[in-house]
Amino acid sequence: KRPPKKPPSVGPVEVNGYAIEPGADLSGRNLSGRNLSGRNLSGANLSRADLSRADLSRARLTRADLARANLRGANLKGANLRGANLKGAVADTDTQWPEGFNPVAAGVIFE
Repeated sequence: KRPPKKPPSVGPVEVNGYAIEPGADLSGRNLSGRNLSGRNLSGANLSRADLSRADLSRARLTRADLARANLRGANLKGANLRGANLKGAVADTDTQWPEGFNPVAAGVIFE
């Protein structure tokens, strides 16, 4: 019997010149739904990423992993966060959220 094949290693996903990967430094970047040229961030692994002051307005972040991400001052207005993992993500009073979204219930820590 042959051992199972290992899946090919997947490097960082690149969107408009930005490496979308765990721990990425995307502080201050424009990742808004309008800027991504039809691409979306659904299912993206952005755990531990620095998204401070990033524009994520209207971005599609369904099922994205944002655990322990830095969201201080980020603009998430109109973003689709359905099923996103935000446990341990850090935000502040300058972080902007989609209407009706409860960041505390999603596990976000405010500092």
